[in-house]
Amino acid sequence: MMDSQGSLDFTAATPREQGDIGAARALDRAERADPSFSSRARAFVLDYLKKHTVSSGELITDAAKLAGIKPPDDRAFGGIYKALSNAGKIMQDGWCERRKGHSTGGGRVWRYVSH
Repeated sequence: MMDSQGSLDFTAATPREQGDIGAARALDRAERADPSFSSRARAFVLDYLKKHTVSSGELITDAAKLAGIKPPDDRAFGGIYKALSNAGKIMQDGWCERRKGHSTGGGRVWRYVSH
């Protein structure tokens, strides 16, 4: 018996759009697994950056996981960073060498934006 697996149609999407689609799907899956994921992850990221001012997304994600905020797919954190950035609470402050992933560009460095 063969299982069918849904696939994403990326034919018309730019690489950025592909990343946004993947992050949105991972975030949706994380919310289904734990409805409090987004609120806990947003609060953790903001608290972490308030304490450390600037950090790579990978380090923040790893710290969140150590604190017990573990989505089924780490890409769910991409939606968290995007939402916080769009809300003006954090901003990208550069790039760093990636520790994870393959065939990917540099990792983002995030900065807390005080209000």
